[in-house]
Amino acid sequence: MTVSEFDAYRPPESPRKRGGKRKRRSGGPGRTDGSGEMAMVPEVEFTSYYDRPIVKAPPWEAPIGIYLFLGGVAGGSSLLAAGAQFTKNEKLRRNSRLAAIGAAGAGAVALIVDLGRPERFLNMFRTFKVTSPMSVGSWILGAFSAGAGIAAVAEVDRMTKRKLPLGPLRPLLKFAEQPAGVVSAVFAAPLAAYTGVLLSDTANPTWNAAKEDLAFVFASSATLASGGLGMITTPVADAKPARIMAVTGAAAELVASELMERRMDPVAAEPLHQGHPGTMLKWSKYLAAAGGLAALLGGRNRAIAAASGVTLLAASALTRFGVLEAGLESTKDPRYVIEPQKRRLEERRRRGITHDSITTAG
Repeated sequence: MTVSEFDAYRPPESPRKRGGKRKRRSGGPGRTDGSGEMAMVPEVEFTSYYDRPIVKAPPWEAPIGIYLFLGGVAGGSSLLAAGAQFTKNEKLRRNSRLAAIGAAGAGAVALIVDLGRPERFLNMFRTFKVTSPMSVGSWILGAFSAGAGIAAVAEVDRMTKRKLPLGPLRPLLKFAEQPAGVVSAVFAAPLAAYTGVLLSDTANPTWNAAKEDLAFVFASSATLASGGLGMITTPVADAKPARIMAVTGAAAELVASELMERRMDPVAAEPLHQGHPGTMLKWSKYLAAAGGLAALLGGRNRAIAAASGVTLLAASALTRFGVLEAGLESTKDPRYVIEPQKRRLEERRRRGITHDSITTAG
């Protein structure tokens, strides 16, 4: 027998007994064959190895919530600006263009803060991977910001009465302004919705359970937020498109959120209704309904329009932060991972799919 250096760490073993009869546990009087043993399996408890989460939570904090919110504001504002561009609504176009680039820039800063180092943000543009929502979203943000930036510079140049030191670039800016506004509008909806796809493409139980509807919820949230911002920044005489957008977005978010929660696995949807995330999402619905109703009935009054806009912006922010925190909470309890998997497996068996043991597919 060979002995390795690792044998020194083994506890001593008791000597084995040779011969003799092995006794079986008796399940009842006079039974020695073990056939009468009673099952002693305890009730199932949803635990994980070493009390570690089954699904690792992403290290996302408040900056990512800010990025989710501002990305929606930027996308919706750009669409509003494009509509104003084609209808010659100069005040709404100017305010919406400036809002779009301002929100996109601040959102990019929040993303860089979360990444920790600016070069990590630049590294996202080293490749383009169609199957990665993160990669696609980075390029969407880049293309959107380029178009929105050119359009915003043109607006600032007009506001300063051509005093920007552009020199020979001014004729080029004038030529590129309209196409740049269209480019930003083309990427506006993807920018507002891709973060919903990004979250639901993970193994996070709550986000993944909402994968069919989360992008629509985020797009609706972006619509009401940008409409509300347009109502704040633009006089009521020029803000009719913003009011229409705000009312439409509020109604759409309420409907989309309700459908999403009904179509989700009931266990995976619990974090959306419990604790701090549940409180935020409940208030987001209240504020969306109140802000949309105020915009519909009193949007022609400047004070009511501004108050409605603030309410809708708060509703959109609460939606983004609520969904983010609900997903983070769902990784802490193994139950949110195991129960939906078991339910999906049972559903596959009911459909006659018994040749595999896949439990994670929808």
